[in-house]
Amino acid sequence: MQRLSGRVAIVTGSAWGIGGASARRLAEDGAKVLVADVDLEGARANAARIKKAGGVAEAIRTDVGRSADIQAMVARAVELWGRLDILVNNAYRTGDGAHNPSTEVDEAVWDREFAVLVKALYLGCKYAVPHMLKNGKGSIVNIASVHGLLTSGKGWQIYDTAKTGVIGITRQMAVEWGPQGIRANAICPGFILTEASEPRFKKPESVLLVNQMYPVRRHGVPVDIANAVAFLCSDEASFITGVALPVDGGLTVQLQDSLSAHIARYAREHPEAEVR
Repeated sequence: MQRLSGRVAIVTGSAWGIGGASARRLAEDGAKVLVADVDLEGARANAARIKKAGGVAEAIRTDVGRSADIQAMVARAVELWGRLDILVNNAYRTGDGAHNPSTEVDEAVWDREFAVLVKALYLGCKYAVPHMLKNGKGSIVNIASVHGLLTSGKGWQIYDTAKTGVIGITRQMAVEWGPQGIRANAICPGFILTEASEPRFKKPESVLLVNQMYPVRRHGVPVDIANAVAFLCSDEASFITGVALPVDGGLTVQLQDSLSAHIARYAREHPEAEVR
């Protein structure tokens, strides 16, 4: 028997990348999956891929920056399958102006980005939890980042702050809804090479340079995160809640100084490598 058989899941931002792989992985484990993404054609394509593999899925256009869209997303899942058991808050964006220095970040850009990266999690919980309560249990998985744990960089104020907030709201959800059987966990990915990021790493040497950041000596791929999502949503993780789980190939256990020195040495030895 598939470990998520009979359960209904929503995965936001699931046309491609981490969300896309997570939707497929949950479906492989038996969940009925609503593929929610602002890219409707991409969402439909991923839902079709799930169906072709023998799973159950439907697609919906959802802009998680809009409360009405999130409410409609949850309502659609319940309309289709009569219940809701799993919510994976994965949708992500960093648009124009999001990587400016703090003194140059426009207030409207800050609000726009936080609507997707943080506020959407609160709204997802607001509309999804009442349906989970009817089942007596549920699982919420929020996709954070190693940026929310200890890595920061110039121009990343919005993203780093938001992903730290994701971890905080996850802990609060775990405490608030744990007594009612609802678990909430966050996953903190390291670098994951997705369809969107592949064009930045056309040179094989560039990927090799990234790989040097990780003790396992490889970058992550979407299924690495999807596997963790499926586990946290299953009964095998029934005693796990409120955690921020790094799925990062060991990146965050390294001392920053030694990591920087290792990458610098590799770059000197391989001048053909290039990462922007």
